Amino acid sequence: MSEPLILALPSKGRLKEQCEAWLAEAGLTVETTGSGRGYTAKLAGAPGVSVQFLSAGSIAAALDVGEAHLGVTGEDLIRERSETVDARVLCLRGLGFGRADVVVAAPTAWIDVDTMADVDEVAHDFLARTGGRLRVATKYVTLCRTYFANAGIVDYRIVPSAGATEGAPAAGTAELIVDITTTGATLTANNLKILKDGVILKSQASLAASLTAGWSPGQRKAASFILAEGERAGLFAKLDG
Repeated sequence: MSEPLILALPSKGRLKEQCEAWLAEAGLTVETTGSGRGYTAKLAGAPGVSVQFLSAGSIAAALDVGEAHLGVTGEDLIRERSETVDARVLCLRGLGFGRADVVVAAPTAWIDVDTMADVDEVAHDFLARTGGRLRVATKYVTLCRTYFANAGIVDYRIVPSAGATEGAPAAGTAELIVDITTTGATLTANNLKILKDGVILKSQASLAASLTAGWSPGQRKAASFILAEGERAGLFAKLDG
C-alpha cells in the first residue's frame, strides 16, 4: 500500500472550523481517528489522504521542509519563512477566509508621516539627532526586512516582538510597527495609522503545496482530487498577495 498524502490542517480555533467547513462544502469530511482530541484524522471522500493537525505556524514549517504535502495556513506565515520560500512552497489557492493585512503603522501624532518615503526621511533625521536607528517592532522579521529594503530604507533596526506589537510605540520600545490587522480597530485604539503605501501583504488562508516533499504518483493523484473537488464546488478565491 502506498504512503498517504499528508494534509496539514489547523489544530484549533476559528481557522480549524473554517477549514473543516470548507472541506465539507467540497464533499470532504474530516473524521478524527481515535479520541476527539487526536492529532490525526482521515478525509472521508478522499482515499489516500491522512490529515495531521498542527498550529498554523507549524503547518508553514512542515510545508517548507517537506513534512506535509498539502496544508492550509495563512499566506503571511508562509511568506515569513524566508525570502526564498517560493522555491519550496507553492500557494495553490486562496480560500477566501482568514483574511488579514500585514502593514506598516506609525503613530497618528506623526502628522507629516504618511508614506514609506516619509519614514525614510524620519529615519535619517532620527539617526542624525540621536545616533541610533529608528526602531520597528514586529513578529514579521522577514516580511519587514524585505519591504523596507525594497523601499530603500536602511536606517532602522528591528525590535522582535513577543507580545502585543501595537503597544510598542506607546511603551517607548519602538517608533513604528509592522503587524497584522483585519479591521484596523486595534491600531486605531493604540493611536496608530497605516501608511498609505504600508500594506506589505494582503493575506488569507491558503491551500499550499510543498515542493520539497517526496511526491509519489498516488500522492499526486490525491492532491489533484482535492483541488478538483474544490474547483467543482466553486470554493477557491483569488490570492491577493
